[in-house]
This record gives sequence, C-alpha cells and structure tokens, in this order.
Amino acid sequence: MIQISREQFEEAVDDALDSLPEEVARTIAESNVAILVQEEPTPEQSGGSELLGLYEGIPLDQRSVFQGYAQPDRIFIFRGPLQRHAVSREHLVEEIAVTVLHEIGHLFGISDARLHELGWG
Repeated sequence: MIQISREQFEEAVDDALDSLPEEVARTIAESNVAILVQEEPTPEQSGGSELLGLYEGIPLDQRSVFQGYAQPDRIFIFRGPLQRHAVSREHLVEEIAVTVLHEIGHLFGISDARLHELGWG
C-alpha cells in the first residue's frame, strides 16, 4: 500500500484533469459534473467490490433537453482503494490518471469494454 497525503492525491487528480485536451476539458466544465475525491466507496456504490472510481449520472450521449433540471453528475475517485492497489508512488499517480480518464469516458458514454481496449481500464 502506498500512502500520500490528501492534498497530494487531489493534486494528482488535478494533474490528470489538466492533461485533457482543451475541448474535452471545456465539455466537462459545461456538463454539470462534479469530480470528487472520496476516501472509500459506500457499500451501495461498491456492491462488495473494490472500486477505484465511479461515475454516477446520465452520459452526455443519452441526455435530452427535455429532461429539465437534474442533479449534477458525479465522478468519484476513491483514495483508499487506489492507494491499496498501488505498488509505488509512480504507479499510484498513473492509476489515478487512468481512473480519472476511465470515469470521464463513462461521462462521454464509453463502455467499460471500450475503455479497457483504449488502455483506460
């Protein structure tokens, strides 16, 4: 298990977001989505498995102007599971970036299978 401070962890999440192309970052900013660092998934979120991240919401490709007001979508990045999964600090930072990209992929409507093909699994 590799541990870093909450601040360092959040910086790694920010770095992953900063690495996105400007057009993608702009779409995310306009998409009513909150990106949150959470220590552990709730039992309801995890369903008994070790989640590294989670997207909750309506993917962009499924949204409609007829839906009206909706709560913000949420992307959770789980600090505890990612730290337990990592074998080095570099691996942890890499896994944080992959997890951020994976969950953003779900925001854009990309399936788990396709995300794994792209190396974001």
